[in-house]
Amino acid sequence: MQIINAEDTNFEVAFEELVSRPRSNNEDVGLTVASIIKEVRRDKDSALLRFTNIFDHVELSPDELLLSEEEILQACSQLSSKQKGALNLAAKRIEAFHTNQLPKDKYWSDQTGIELGWRWRPINRVGLYVPGGSASYPSSVLMNAIPASIAGVKEIIMVTPSSEGKLNPLVVYAAKKAGVDSIYKIGGAQAVAALAYGTETVSSVDKIVGPGNAYVAEAKRQVFGCVGIDMIAGPSEVVVIADPCNNPAWLSADLLSQAEHDVNAQSILITTSQDFAERVLESLNSQMKYLLRKDIAKQSWTTNGAVIVVKDLTQACLISDRIAPEHLQLCVKEPEKILKNISNAGSVFLGSWTPEALGDYVIGTNHVLPTEKSARFASGLSVLDFMKRIFISKVGPSSMQEIGEAASILADEEGLTAHKLSVDLRIAESKR
Repeated sequence: MQIINAEDTNFEVAFEELVSRPRSNNEDVGLTVASIIKEVRRDKDSALLRFTNIFDHVELSPDELLLSEEEILQACSQLSSKQKGALNLAAKRIEAFHTNQLPKDKYWSDQTGIELGWRWRPINRVGLYVPGGSASYPSSVLMNAIPASIAGVKEIIMVTPSSEGKLNPLVVYAAKKAGVDSIYKIGGAQAVAALAYGTETVSSVDKIVGPGNAYVAEAKRQVFGCVGIDMIAGPSEVVVIADPCNNPAWLSADLLSQAEHDVNAQSILITTSQDFAERVLESLNSQMKYLLRKDIAKQSWTTNGAVIVVKDLTQACLISDRIAPEHLQLCVKEPEKILKNISNAGSVFLGSWTPEALGDYVIGTNHVLPTEKSARFASGLSVLDFMKRIFISKVGPSSMQEIGEAASILADEEGLTAHKLSVDLRIAESKR
């Protein structure tokens, strides 16, 4: 584990090596995914069932792909009141936060009398991919499906791989709580292909959202254009900016909470104190051995983690913006003061009492966020990702006389004579 000092002469080399190190799965999956998509497009249900058997080791018939109401009730009945209560609280807070994102239609007349505006409309059908297998994430169901429901999406279809034909009960409960209409027991690139192109059993959608492994991410990339996608999500990451007035145990837990996600996850501490940095590292090494996923956390931390010591918080913000992290914790006395210096981050958590782990579940903000520096140009998932804006305009005869000639000239310059004629005919009529 390395401590990098921003004042060292070799800092730039060390920093670039840290943030440029490839963390996404480098496995060449493109050809495999393309072949899967091609077969699902061609053979539909038969290919879907074949790949489900091969990759998920479960044999299903077409009428077993869709989770029945009886299976839903049975799954939900296995949950305790505490489990349901925790998920209900999370759902309530996520719904409240995202309801405030609903945009408004607008319509006005400008000085020429032209009427202009826009109207927002929901996407008709959305497909939600939810990982299964070794890890299931009911929180991801809420984060994706609730904004879609608030946006007014007419139909939400969820796909998730099963384990011996069974799904995680809390994932099923989350789906029903969040407004999912249909749940299919399928996963992998074949599920993405089914959502994009449709089969005899699975209807095609207009947009696909949700995280997945390298094959799912590549499948989303390949079907983009036929359908919309949310983003190509990379490994999770966090930057913690901290002054020495913090509990080292708290911050070491924060760093490990990202490291335990994935061996490719990245956790970085930026602090103004060398002594504090060393105390955090000591606490982190002590905590790591007690984690259920300690092997994953250890590999992530030793391969991708770092502590950067800076001269002041201004320098800390500049370095953080270069990283453009998915999650940014500002564990300083007055976080609002340095927040104004932050431009690139997916989600910011202010103060030592606001760990990112809360944001994964119950704060209400969305945990589907841009990774691998894409916070420079992208935002976290929101209600707007499930809506589209339609522009509106209306021109009358007098307005045509004011702006038509300019359009005619520009069309002529571009050699588009039909464009010019379309406008000139109306100009002539408006002067009669």
